[in-house]
Amino acid sequence: MIARVRLRGARHRATPPDPPPSPQQRPPGKPAPPPSTLRRWLLPFGALLALILLLVVQSPGPAGTRYGYTDFLNRVGTGQVQTVNVTDTGGVSGALKDGTHFTSQIPTALDTSQLSHALSDQHVDVTASRSGGSSVWSTLLLFLPLLLFGGLFLWSGRMAARSVTGGLSAIGRSRAKIIEAERPTTGFADVAGYEGVKQEVSEVVDFLRHPGRYAAAGAKGPRGVIMVGPPGTGKTLLARAVAGEAEVPFLSVTGSGFVEMFVGVGASRVRDLFDEARKRAPSIIFIDEIDAVGARRAGGSRIGGNDEREQTLNQLLAEMDGFDQSTGIIVIAATNRPDALDPALLRPGRFDRQVTVPLPNQRERAAILAVHVRGKTLAPDADLDRIARGTPGFSGADLANLVNEAAINAVRDERATLTADDLDTARDRVLLGRRESSNALLPDERHAVAVHESGHALMAALCEHADPVAKVTILPAGVSLGATEQLPEAERHLYSEAYLTDLLTVQLGGRGAELVVFGEGSTGAANDLANATSVATRMVREFGLSPEIGPVGYSSGSPHYLGDSPEDLLRRPYSEETQRTIDEAVARLLRHAEQRAVGLLREHRHHLDELAALLVAQETVDGAVVLEILQHPAQGPEAPDNLRE
Repeated sequence: MIARVRLRGARHRATPPDPPPSPQQRPPGKPAPPPSTLRRWLLPFGALLALILLLVVQSPGPAGTRYGYTDFLNRVGTGQVQTVNVTDTGGVSGALKDGTHFTSQIPTALDTSQLSHALSDQHVDVTASRSGGSSVWSTLLLFLPLLLFGGLFLWSGRMAARSVTGGLSAIGRSRAKIIEAERPTTGFADVAGYEGVKQEVSEVVDFLRHPGRYAAAGAKGPRGVIMVGPPGTGKTLLARAVAGEAEVPFLSVTGSGFVEMFVGVGASRVRDLFDEARKRAPSIIFIDEIDAVGARRAGGSRIGGNDEREQTLNQLLAEMDGFDQSTGIIVIAATNRPDALDPALLRPGRFDRQVTVPLPNQRERAAILAVHVRGKTLAPDADLDRIARGTPGFSGADLANLVNEAAINAVRDERATLTADDLDTARDRVLLGRRESSNALLPDERHAVAVHESGHALMAALCEHADPVAKVTILPAGVSLGATEQLPEAERHLYSEAYLTDLLTVQLGGRGAELVVFGEGSTGAANDLANATSVATRMVREFGLSPEIGPVGYSSGSPHYLGDSPEDLLRRPYSEETQRTIDEAVARLLRHAEQRAVGLLREHRHHLDELAALLVAQETVDGAVVLEILQHPAQGPEAPDNLRE
């Protein structure tokens, strides 16, 4: 598939940050050792210890020669026995006069008077003892195994609970990451651009630094500030800058950190969070991705509400109403889905101020790039203003990724200096994907791609309102087999009908070139057709730029960076007949753009062939070369043999 990629309108992705660790948990660098290996040996060790204790305590003493009762009685009668110890169960142990130890057993059913007289006549030293020791030792031996095993299981259970969940006592605690006053070093100087946003939040800093000025004038500082914007625009960085400028503790937590599987835990964590803020007042509470907990509550007619999340939201609303503003606690929240928030959360008295953090403009992108290249060595040909002009729609996170990709590209070439080629390659990598080192296209495909991209480039150069061409290449990258890059001369905020019409013509220029040269289209224009259809649909449905529909706009009303959800597509605010009219108007715009592109390319057929041949030979051509080719005189009208109208 031949995909033409324009810099404007490129979609960007951002990965939400991981939830910050809890202060009750161990630091990331010192994880708790896994208890499974230790517990594996505790049970065998405890059983062995109990068995040893039982054998030692219950052993009858030193072992000796075993005599039967008759033999024992004869030895007593002959005067060979010196000492005898008799237990209450008839067990006998003692020593002979020659030092030999022996044991025996007295039958309890027999008359032992003969043995008693013999022991008395021979003056044998007779002692008595209990067979099981003292009563205390007997009781301990009886319950020792049970106590030992119970203690082992209790200890291992507590260790497992502490390592997994921090213990039952920590479930309801807030998982806020607390950064004390001396820790925040980020200030407004570290946030490039966004002067208007800084002005909005600077009053928060002034209120935290000088609350007496507001009290003297009878004014109240903002209770809550919510920052709204696309992902990656630096909402969290701005909140940290506010804490750094105000030099106050900064308590950071994500919205998902409140909700747990246990009922009531979220509300408990909200209470604990505000208690921590009161202890450290004045302070700032920052809740990232607040839509995870502050989404609209289910009404009475709706089914499937989340009671735990709603209880958490109710507790958050109550806490924001309950704390005294004189304590200097300000709540800052960030989200990229303001339409999903509950109206009660946005009313005055809770989040008094809504600050929009948009995508950076060209000047701000240049400033952001300058921040990210700190500590890196740039070559003299590296122009950050040119890169900023060629990256419309990039967020701060995208620009940071671009600089990092450029540094990686320099490392691959065993260099420590970032050149203009490194930055251009990184931009192509972010927009198009990984560039293939070798062109694996067949010769016919290589020529077809060159013709296709030449059509885009010539239309961009011939249309008056189109953005100028920066580079044309037929090197595959990602899913695209070639690309025509355009750099806007200035940051646009309004798009005229003439600009959009030229945009459609440029997007269909590749297909038009295929029709002029080969007489038929190909699958390479699939991405171009999809992009052109999207633009034409918005022209008809939202911008009122078609005579069929007229000045009627069916916009979704949601922020542009959120995109269209399937529910929005199902709930169209117009009838099927209107949809049919929209489809016909879109088709008319696309057919007109294709006919215009084909007509212009027929007039400049020799320029088309010259540029395509140059692309086949060099693979990449600069935009200035395209303009130079258009200055070449025509070689006379000649129609190709393979042109079919």
